[in-house]
Amino acid sequence: METKSAKALTLTIVANMSSNYGERLGNASSVQKVYKNQKQYATRSRESLKNAICIQSGLYDDLKTVLSKEDSRNKKAVAQKKVDEELNTANCRALEGGYMSTSGMTYVRKSSFYLTDAVAVDSFVNDLRFHNNLHLANTHAMVNNLSVQNDPDKTGLMPYQYEYDKSLKIYSITIDLERVGIDENFKTEADNKEKAERVNSILTAIETLSLVVKGNMDNAEPLFVIGGLSSRKTHFFENVVKIKNNSLILEDGIENKLKSNIGNFKAGVLKCGQLNNETAIVERLNAIETDVFFNDLRTEINEYYN
Repeated sequence: METKSAKALTLTIVANMSSNYGERLGNASSVQKVYKNQKQYATRSRESLKNAICIQSGLYDDLKTVLSKEDSRNKKAVAQKKVDEELNTANCRALEGGYMSTSGMTYVRKSSFYLTDAVAVDSFVNDLRFHNNLHLANTHAMVNNLSVQNDPDKTGLMPYQYEYDKSLKIYSITIDLERVGIDENFKTEADNKEKAERVNSILTAIETLSLVVKGNMDNAEPLFVIGGLSSRKTHFFENVVKIKNNSLILEDGIENKLKSNIGNFKAGVLKCGQLNNETAIVERLNAIETDVFFNDLRTEINEYYN
């Protein structure tokens, strides 16, 4: 497939990452989960992933906010991305992920890139972690001549617990290359160099992704990645990347999609022993090292916008 016939960039990624948190009851926090195949699976939401990628890619470096008008129902103003004729997607990278502005006139621009939730490959096993702020409470008690045992309320002692999950998860991202840097609301468009830099900054963030939640830091770099430039704007490999018993399932479906003539697709694997069948992945899918995969992809993006 020629580079110019491409319309999108699509990737499906396997990474080792923790989940983010949803429901909270008192001092107990639970990870976000989805229910499928009659089991629960821990997830990191697409909103959480998108926010992390926007921050680490530098897209949010020029983010400016404004408070909307107060809601007539709850009398509460809401922070929104600042948008106007002088500050729009063409000259503000922070707006690349889409916006809705209701400050003054209402403007809506959809994101040029889309993510799925990162869903664990194995069903959830509840791992509760118990903590407290005993040292802080003891320090306060000593200064104020109190006892943590006898005066827990006065010393600020607070035990808490939360579910913990860090596991292999699969997610997909698709970037609409034809919409990057374009703001239809104000009839403006970034130049091609700026478009390429935005896409490549997203790719670099994915390649080196680091996530922090509740004091835990994850190296969420891809252990396996597949995809590339495509003429279809969809998560092309979402349905064929499956992990079982720490091995990538190598069925005809994934090989056929990899060889499809609708895109220039490749596979990459981080050779670290995390996936049990790394050798088979290299042999069956002609997988290359992940750093080579992303370097090649950034070169293709530069050529596309050149």
